[in-house]
Order: sequence, then structure tokens, then C-alpha cells
Amino acid sequence: MTSTKERAGDTCPLVYQCRLPLSTHTVNHLAGLLRRHLKAIRSRWRILPSGRIAVIVLAVLRHDQRLADMAGGTNVSESSIRRWRDELIALLAAQAPRLDRALKKVAKQGGEVVLIDGTLIRTQRRTGRADRRNYSGKHHHHGLHFLALTDEKGRLIWISAARHDHILAHLRAAGLGALADLGFRGLDNDVRDPLIVTGFHASRTHKLTRGQKTANRVLAVGRAPVEHGFAHLKNWRTLTKLRTDPARATQLLRALLVLTNLEVNR
Repeated sequence: MTSTKERAGDTCPLVYQCRLPLSTHTVNHLAGLLRRHLKAIRSRWRILPSGRIAVIVLAVLRHDQRLADMAGGTNVSESSIRRWRDELIALLAAQAPRLDRALKKVAKQGGEVVLIDGTLIRTQRRTGRADRRNYSGKHHHHGLHFLALTDEKGRLIWISAARHDHILAHLRAAGLGALADLGFRGLDNDVRDPLIVTGFHASRTHKLTRGQKTANRVLAVGRAPVEHGFAHLKNWRTLTKLRTDPARATQLLRALLVLTNLEVNR
């Protein structure tokens, strides 16, 4: 990895090595995915072999390496790195399960609930009124909210940049419940038989009873595995700050879900 801009006439670009903390299984999966794609579209040539391209794309996603630096270190153009990245992200995202199928699989395996959580990914500030809704008053910067579901053991099963994406209807169709934090209050207004359990909220005028505090602690213990799922996902440092078009964020997130499950479930 290097910078292609020389600062003086007597200097030359420097290349350094960087360890990629991923398994061979993940690299081989990505390389095989690219080979099958090239065969399907009858493309016989790339400037680098599929395995090398897979390593480059994984380095971009894992370490958030700049495309220009990766291009200089491999003697290819920046546009080639960008094209390979987008190509493999699309191929991986196509392997991510749909929400209805993911929930039905959990129910078929005997699961009773899923865990819901959301977080904010920092984005570059864009001009115009349309981007004002992407500003987070809580975090004091522009960002994109995304939502993830895990099973009871914290294994990621679905992810999207959509806030709710008709989750309630899909949960009801699959016969599952969900555990969520207080940020999801109001998503399920069925008081008699709620599908989404969010715990009790305290306010200045309403203090929690001892029973409500106990219920909140039990819910927090039940939701703990979802934090592990998010921790694995955030190991992909490309999520430190989203530089791609927000309209393509869901595709990126679903690609990272597939890669995360390859690493965790190998």
C-alpha cells in the first residue's frame, strides 16, 4: 500500500505490509465467488488473479484502506480497485438472506425470539435540504441509521439501512417475538399481545417500581448477545465513516453481514 504522489524529485513511493486478520476460508470464498461470476459473464481476463483481487477488496473493507493507496501498492489504477470493490460487494450482498426467509429459518430451528438493535454510521456531510434528516442531534454529526437482527445467540441474520422495513409484519408472519431497547418504543402498539418487548421507561414524573427494574435487568441480559453481533460487524473499519453513496449503504451492510458470518461461523 502506497501513495502515488512523489513529494520530491529524489524520493520514491514507499510500500508497507499490513496483516489482514481474516481466515483463508473467507478469502477462498470471495475468490471463488468472483471466479464463478467471471465465468457466468464470460469474462476471461482481469489484470490480477481472483485470489489477489479478493485480498485487496478485503483489505479495503477491513482496514478502510484508501483506494489510491491500494492502487499504488499493486500497480493498478484506482478505478480498477473501485470497480473490483463494488463488484464483490454486489456479489456478496446477493447472498444475504431476505428478512422473511431469515425469520422463517429462525422459527424452523426452534427459536422463539430475535434480538433487534440499531446504530449510527458516520457519513460525510452533504449539502442541500435533503441531507438535513441525516443529522443526528444525539451524536452531533451526520450519519445513517441501520438496523440489525440477531438470533438468541447473537448471530447476525439480517441487516438494513431502513429504519423499520415492515419488521412487525414479518415477525407476525413467522410467529416470532423480538427483544429491543427503549429506542424502539412505539414500534409495536399492541398492548395486549406485543411482539416487540422494549422494557419500562422512567421519567421525572414516573419512577420505576422494583418489579419494573427487575424486568428491565432481565431484558438487558436477554439482549446482551446482540451486542456481540454488532461488535463482530464493526470490526470492518469501512463502517467507521461511510464514504459511499447512502443509497448503496444497505448493499454494503449486507455484504459485510455475509463476511462476518463467514468469519464467526467457520
